[in-house]
Amino acid sequence: MDRAQKEKVVDELGQIFESSGVVVVAHYAGLTVAEMQDLRARMRDVDGSVRVAKNRLAKIALQGKSNESLTELLNGMTVFAYSEDPTAAARVMDKYSKENAKLQILGGAMGETALDIAGVKAVAALPSRDELIASIAGCIGAPASNIAGAIGAPASNVASILSTIEERAEAA
Repeated sequence: MDRAQKEKVVDELGQIFESSGVVVVAHYAGLTVAEMQDLRARMRDVDGSVRVAKNRLAKIALQGKSNESLTELLNGMTVFAYSEDPTAAARVMDKYSKENAKLQILGGAMGETALDIAGVKAVAALPSRDELIASIAGCIGAPASNIAGAIGAPASNVASILSTIEERAEAA
């Protein structure tokens, strides 16, 4: 790899570290090519990506970035998983590490916040952005449907009382 290629890799990694909602760092020693392809496919399914890069180049890319604390995790065979959705990469990596012991999560970063292994697992347990939006929309819509039901209820009560009175008058 010549100097120009290395500079390109450093720029790409820098963009990944700046623009991603979450970055998870893991050791992948022992993973087969098929297992790595499976991990990449799972990440693509959630609009995330997996990137393997030399630790030295990743350390250069992290200099001056808000998540520079990731440099402490960069030793051995490391892989980066990242996504714009703050929970997607963490969720996939957590699930995959439970299924395949060869993948060991080291930590990660969510914006400026450094995450240890427990932090990555906590982020993985959070609902996704879409799930949060749906629950917020449900909370916003619930009072309106309750109000509509409350307004409509007295009218239906009056109508049932009138029909009962009418039935009694006809029976008498």
